[in-house]
Amino acid sequence: MADNSNFVSEALGLVERAQSKGIYLRLLGSTAFRIHSPEYVSIHEAMDRPLTDIDFIAYSKQDREIEAFLIKENYKPVVAALTPELFAMRRIFNHPSNGIHIDVFLDELSMCHVIHFKNRLEVDSPTIPLAELVLEKTQIVTLNQKDIKDMLILLAAHTVGDHDQDTINGKYIAGLLSKDWGFYYTTKLNLEKIRKGLEVYRQPFSEQDVKNIQQRLDTLTQMIEEAPKTIKWKTRAAIGPKIKWYNDVDEVERAEHLEDLTSNH
Repeated sequence: MADNSNFVSEALGLVERAQSKGIYLRLLGSTAFRIHSPEYVSIHEAMDRPLTDIDFIAYSKQDREIEAFLIKENYKPVVAALTPELFAMRRIFNHPSNGIHIDVFLDELSMCHVIHFKNRLEVDSPTIPLAELVLEKTQIVTLNQKDIKDMLILLAAHTVGDHDQDTINGKYIAGLLSKDWGFYYTTKLNLEKIRKGLEVYRQPFSEQDVKNIQQRLDTLTQMIEEAPKTIKWKTRAAIGPKIKWYNDVDEVERAEHLEDLTSNH
């Protein structure tokens, strides 16, 4: 197993070398949170948040180029022998010598809710945009402690606003959730869980950090609530959680190495 510094350096190197070949690889997962909040690395580590693998989002139109690139980087593709459905919009690679595992998700992250990335990989680098880093976590129906730790450092490091330039684009998030009541409802529950998690993990943060995180949670919540909702959203909201509002994430599809992206159901 590679150490945390190896994960970060390897991830950054892969993004840079892929970009030089015109290939869009963008990081998500715990490594992306670490990279996008460099001034909070020591706090991330103090909260016992190790890095376990490298996850990318890419465009399916570059599927073949991505596989060729990673093979040249000495990664071995995992063959879809027993669970071909696992590989519909995802590619898996392992490195035989450095022990690093890579997942490449194509066009979307489809778990408890679906996050689409059309025209979004050009917005930020080396990670997916901050808005999608937030959505990656808030789509998880059973949020775990690792997810909360990731979100706390992200909110400590970044303001919430209406654009993507080193800012959590609350306007973009609110716009997406205003069309999808299920995703909205899961996000609403998770923002409250993150708020409560701050009380558990506040010790490593300064008092100003704590205030900033609370204020940014308030701002994001307000932007989501105030965004005009579609008729489809309102119709589904009238039914509420009496009917399941999220997708089940099958254990075999999730696999052990995806625990950073979603939690046990």
